Amino acid sequence: MVEKKTPAGKPADDFIRIQDLWSMFVPKWYWFAVCLFITLAIAVLYLLSTPPIYTRTAAILVKDNSKSSSSTSSMSDFSDLGIFKSNTNINNELLTLKSPTLMTEVVSRLGLNETFTVRRGLKKVDLYKAAPFTVTFRDQPEAPLSFTIEFSSKDTFTISDLKVSDESTGETFSAQMGDSIRTSAGTMILHPAQKNANAFIDTPIQYVRGSVSAAADTYANTLVAELGSDDATIINLSISDASIRKAEDLLNTLIEVYNENWIQDKNQIAVSTSQFISDRLGVIENELGHVDENIAGYKSEHLLPDVQAASSLYMAQSAENNKELSALNNQLSTAQYIRRELNTKQLNQTLPTNSGIVSANIETQISEYNNLVLDRNRLIANSSEKNPLVKNMASSLQSMQRTIIQSVDNLIVSLNTQIRSLRRVEDATTTRLASNPNQAKYLLSVERQQKVKEELYLYLLQKREENELSQAFTAYNTRLITAPRGSMFPTAPRKMNILLVAFAVGLLVPAVIIFMKENMNTKVRGRKDLQNLSIPFIGEIPQYSGTKKKWWELKHRRRQDLKTVVVNEGNRNIINEAFRVLRSNMDFMINKDSNQHVFVLTSFNPGSGKSFLAINIAMSFAIKKKKVLVIDGDLRHRTASSYVDSPDKGLSNYLNNQVENWKEIIVPYKEYANLHILPIGTVPPNPTELLENNKLATLIAALRPEYDYIFIDCPPVDIVADAQIIEKWADRTIFIVRSGLLDRSMLPELENMYTEKRFKNLSMILNGTEGAGGRYGYRYGYHYGYASYYGDKEK
Repeated sequence: MVEKKTPAGKPADDFIRIQDLWSMFVPKWYWFAVCLFITLAIAVLYLLSTPPIYTRTAAILVKDNSKSSSSTSSMSDFSDLGIFKSNTNINNELLTLKSPTLMTEVVSRLGLNETFTVRRGLKKVDLYKAAPFTVTFRDQPEAPLSFTIEFSSKDTFTISDLKVSDESTGETFSAQMGDSIRTSAGTMILHPAQKNANAFIDTPIQYVRGSVSAAADTYANTLVAELGSDDATIINLSISDASIRKAEDLLNTLIEVYNENWIQDKNQIAVSTSQFISDRLGVIENELGHVDENIAGYKSEHLLPDVQAASSLYMAQSAENNKELSALNNQLSTAQYIRRELNTKQLNQTLPTNSGIVSANIETQISEYNNLVLDRNRLIANSSEKNPLVKNMASSLQSMQRTIIQSVDNLIVSLNTQIRSLRRVEDATTTRLASNPNQAKYLLSVERQQKVKEELYLYLLQKREENELSQAFTAYNTRLITAPRGSMFPTAPRKMNILLVAFAVGLLVPAVIIFMKENMNTKVRGRKDLQNLSIPFIGEIPQYSGTKKKWWELKHRRRQDLKTVVVNEGNRNIINEAFRVLRSNMDFMINKDSNQHVFVLTSFNPGSGKSFLAINIAMSFAIKKKKVLVIDGDLRHRTASSYVDSPDKGLSNYLNNQVENWKEIIVPYKEYANLHILPIGTVPPNPTELLENNKLATLIAALRPEYDYIFIDCPPVDIVADAQIIEKWADRTIFIVRSGLLDRSMLPELENMYTEKRFKNLSMILNGTEGAGGRYGYRYGYHYGYASYYGDKEK
C-alpha cells in the first residue's frame, strides 16, 4: 500500500515529457498507420494524376532611352553613385509585359484558348501543336464549349459530350474530316492536321475552347516578370506549363508582340507628322496648280514675251527680297498652323515635328511635349486617368502647352515684323518698276506667288521623305539576352516534397487529434491524476481484456464482463499479478490491526467495477486458503449475486425476517469452498429501510468470527445512502476510482471525504487502467516487471 502524503492543494506537474508523448501515441499506433496510408495514397494518386509542369525562362535587355534626353543627362552622372536613380521606365515595362492586353494578342496568335487533351493513364496530356485535327467555326462562338471526339478511322470520327457554357446539350455527331457539322454552338468544320491520325484511333480526345480574355488572364497571372537586379534594365521572364513547346512559344511571341507594340507606339509622332505634311502638300499642290494656270492663261491671252530681261536689275533685287519674304511666309504659315494645332489637340495627341520652324527652342519644346504625351498614354494603358502620376503628367502637359503657345505667338509677332519690313523694301522696288508695262507688273506678282509655293512644296516633300525614313529605321526597345530555355526535368509536382508533406500530415493529424483528445479529457486518466490526493492508495488494476473486441466494439472496451473472475491459481498474466500486488498491500494494511477485516467497496459512479473487484480480490485471498465472504450490498441491482446465478433467497430475505438462519443463504463459489457469496435474493421495494434495520449489524457481528475477510459490495455514494448505512458496521472503506469514468472535478470531494473522516479508514483502488501503460499510469511489466518476466501467457 502506498501512503499519500502530498498536500491536496499542490498543483500537478503538467510538464509533458518525451516519454509521456511516446506513451500517449504508441497505444494508438493504428491511428498513425491508417492516416499514413490515407495521406500517402492521396499523395501517390495526386502524383499519378497530375501532369508534370516544366518551367521556361528568358531574359531581355530593355534599352534605357531616357539617358539620351538632354533633360536627364545632367542626372546620369549621379546614377552610378545611387543618387537620383529612377527605375520608373523599367517598372513600366514590367507592368506592360504582364498586362492582359499584351497577353490577349499572344493568346490570339497561338490559339491558346483552345486545348486538345488525351488521357494517358490517370494523367491528361496536352496535345499542343500535336493534335490530329483543327477546328474552325463559321460563326465564332462567344460562349465556352467543349466536346469529346473519338476517331474510328483516319477520317471518320464521333463527337459526343458537347457542352456549351458547361451545360450539356446531349448532342452526338458522326462525321468525316471536312464536313460541316451544325451544332447548337454553331457550324464547325474539322480539318486534318499534318499529324499521324492513326495513332489516335479509338483514343478519346477532349477539345475545350474558352474565351481569349479568360485564357489571357490565366497566362498573365502565371507569367513571372522580374528585374535581374536593382541597378540593371534586364527583365527575366518565366512561365510554367505542362507543354515545353507551348511555354517556349508563349515567351517568344510575348517578346515579339511587345516589340511590335513598342514600334507602333514610338511611330505615333512620325505618323502625326506625316499626316500634317500630306495635308499641307495637298493644299499647296492645289494652289500651285492655280498659279501655273493663271500665268499660262495670262501670257497666252496677251501674247506677252519674256519681260524678265527688260527689268533684270530690278528683278534681281526683287528676287532677293522675295526669297527672304518666301522663307518668312513659310515659317509664318507653319507657325500659324502649329498655333491652331495647339488649340485643337487633346492631351493624348502628339504635335508634328520637323515642321520647318527655325526656332530651336520651339522644336525642343515640341519634342519634350511629345515624349511626355507618349509616356502618359503608356501609363494610362496600364492604369487609369485617376492615377496620381497621370494627373501630374496632365498638369505638366498643360503647362508645356501654354509655354509652346507663348513661344509660337512671340515667333509670329517677330515674323510679321520682318515681313512688313521686307514688304516696305519690296514696295520701293515695285515703284521703280512702275515704268514697265502693267502686264510685266502683273506677271511679276503672279510668278512671285508661284515661286513661294514651289519652294514650300519642295520643302514639304523633303520633310516627308525624312519622316518616312525615320519610321523605317526605328529600333526595337529590347534585345533578347537569353532565349527561352529550361531543364528537361519537371519543376512540379515535386514528388519528394509531396510525399514528405503527406508523411508529415499522416503523422501530425492523428498526433494532434490524440493530443487534443487527451488534454480535453476531463476523466481520471491514470495514477498521475491521483498523485495530489492524500488518501492511501492500495493499488491499480489494469483494464481487463479477456475477450478481444473488434474495432466497432472498442467503445465498450471498459465494460467488465459481469460474471468474469480473472484471478486463477497459477496464472501469471498482468491482471493476476496486479491483484497479487493489491492483496499484498491489503495484507500490509490489515496487519496493523488484525481485527479490521470487514471492507466496504463503493464509488462515485455506477460501472466502476466494484462487484468485479470484490469477487476477484476475494478470490485472490481464497487462493491463499483464507476463508472469504462477499456480501452483495447493492439491494437494487444485485450485480455480485449474478456470480452465483442470483438465487431467490438472500440478504433482503434475511433482513425481512423471511430467513432466520443466515447460513441458509450463504452460497459457495464453484470449486473454491472457502469463497462464499451472500446474494441479495429478492429485490426489496424499500432497500434503505432494510439496511437501517439492526439485523444487518447483528449479521455482520455474527459473520466476523466465521471469515478471515469480508467484502461488502455497496452502491455508489452519490446515488443512494446505502453505502453510508453499511459503512457503520464495517472496518474499512475501499473507494473504487474507475479510469476514464470518474470526472477529475470529483477528486476534491473525495479528498474531503478522507480529511473529514466520513468513512472509516478510507483508501482507494484505481481500476481500469491501460495495461500497456500510458502517460497517466504505470506500466505493468515495466515498473513492476511482471510482464517482462512472465509475459501474458498463462503458466
